[in-house]
Amino acid sequence: MADVVVKLEGPGGPEKLTVTEQEPLQPGNGEILVRHEAIGMNFVDIYHRTGAYALPAYPGVIGVEGAGIVEAVGPAVTAIRTGDRIAYTATLGAYATRRILKAERAFLLPQAVDSRTAAASMLKAATAYMLLHKTVCVGSGMTVLVHAAAGGLGAILVRWAKDLGAIVIGTVSTPEKAHIARSHGADHLVIGRNADLVSEVRALTDGKGVDIVYDGIGGDTLVQSLRSLKPFGRAVTLGQAAGPVPPLNVEELRQGKSLSHASVIAFTADPANYRQAGEAAIAAIARGLSSIIAADYSLNDVQEAHRTLESGRLAGSFLLLP
Repeated sequence: MADVVVKLEGPGGPEKLTVTEQEPLQPGNGEILVRHEAIGMNFVDIYHRTGAYALPAYPGVIGVEGAGIVEAVGPAVTAIRTGDRIAYTATLGAYATRRILKAERAFLLPQAVDSRTAAASMLKAATAYMLLHKTVCVGSGMTVLVHAAAGGLGAILVRWAKDLGAIVIGTVSTPEKAHIARSHGADHLVIGRNADLVSEVRALTDGKGVDIVYDGIGGDTLVQSLRSLKPFGRAVTLGQAAGPVPPLNVEELRQGKSLSHASVIAFTADPANYRQAGEAAIAAIARGLSSIIAADYSLNDVQEAHRTLESGRLAGSFLLLP
């Protein structure tokens, strides 16, 4: 079976993704050759495809996480051997049957974690670690608002925040997704895209508001998130599923409120942060804090996969399978 790679020809719609054969790959100094068993899909893939987050050059290869088998190691690689099972995250170039990866970006997978689960969960679990332990240190008794609480990242955030002793309010678009969010431990839910978020949050918190909001929705939702905070609470914006965030009036930060713009890609650009977040993610996945796999697609069906992911119809994580 021929090796294939998905090339993004330029910013645009799913039609910009084309599947082509690739030449045999050979790892160089400090590199490994990985045969993917599963490739994770994330909303950052959509941002890369549309040009919201531009690639360094075109054509390019998107996708930032995967898991598989090491088929060859280059010179100076000592901690990883041929045949090892590994996973990685926050590293562009995943949409291919095989890829070259810097050995320092690979994490050995424990027996308890299969490749599908790792590929579906690594980026989301690493992001959750950053959000819960670095952006804000979440602790017992804090009240946290998680948008898209039934999604791949949202579900892990809900469960991890609950493990830390937080009270979690989630938002979901449908009653079906509400059932999923409840199964992950959400204490309260705001249901429906047109719900009065601020009023419902105030009612659920005796008029106080929440300590933290994690907002991956973007668009006009961020203002509502800020208005749902208690004094000196913090909102964290980390995505724009509903579109770019419009200019924000600084008056929204009165009462000591603050706003962070978190990026796990930026956070893990530092090698020490990458190792810390990746190891924490694998430990979390091993104890069950993993994503539900909503759907998987062949690499040849990557355009359809992007259309479905972008639509938001399904809750959970998406995989591409070589």
